[in-house]
Amino acid sequence: MRMSPASLPRRAAAEFTGTAALVAVIVGSGIRADSLSQDVGVRLLANAAASALGLGLLIALLGPLSGAHFNPVVTLSEWWTRRRERGGGEVLAYVAAQVAGAVAGALLAEAMFGRPPGSWSTEPRAALHLLLGEAVATAGLVLVVQGLRHIGRPQLAPVAVAGYIGAAIWFTSSGSFANPAATVGRSLTDSFTGIAPASVPAYAAAQLLGMLLGMGLAGVLYGTRRGAAEPEAAPARRTG
Repeated sequence: MRMSPASLPRRAAAEFTGTAALVAVIVGSGIRADSLSQDVGVRLLANAAASALGLGLLIALLGPLSGAHFNPVVTLSEWWTRRRERGGGEVLAYVAAQVAGAVAGALLAEAMFGRPPGSWSTEPRAALHLLLGEAVATAGLVLVVQGLRHIGRPQLAPVAVAGYIGAAIWFTSSGSFANPAATVGRSLTDSFTGIAPASVPAYAAAQLLGMLLGMGLAGVLYGTRRGAAEPEAAPARRTG
């Protein structure tokens, strides 16, 4: 049975909840991995697996409500490609909910492990090769999201997007944040998954550049025609 379209406040609430849960999974699994192993590879494997599984579940659960963006670059790229149908007010509501949710999720994860919430990260991530990795990670994410829409397969999002993020955590130098809201949230944890506040603007700029690259590549590969099989309330438009 197809759900009736949710109101904007309900969609914003879904974006807040999903982004908070996603960041809590990312940060919490990083803290847990830190406590269980000193092997960086083991910690990365545990964090990547938990992040991918959590993201896939959240997309499947909340996609029918809000599209499960959980990520400003997904919201902006989707708004641009469908700007004749959607107003700017939805973008503002989504991005505000995503940033607030990311902060709440990071603080929740810290509190669950008995750590003082609100400790700034001391992990610098401003090297040029990391920013290149972040642009590549974000471009790939946007390409996956746009590609699924163009081929009319939004129902594959829980597997495809989660699978891509799990892989990108490994194959990119940056660890594939690929999400400005999550990047802000992760500045509030001095743990394995953190990022120093001073590095946040550079990461966000690399992510926005990656968004443009991903949209451009999607346009080259698929053109501008929308997928013919896309239902209004389908679990599409997600992220990292």
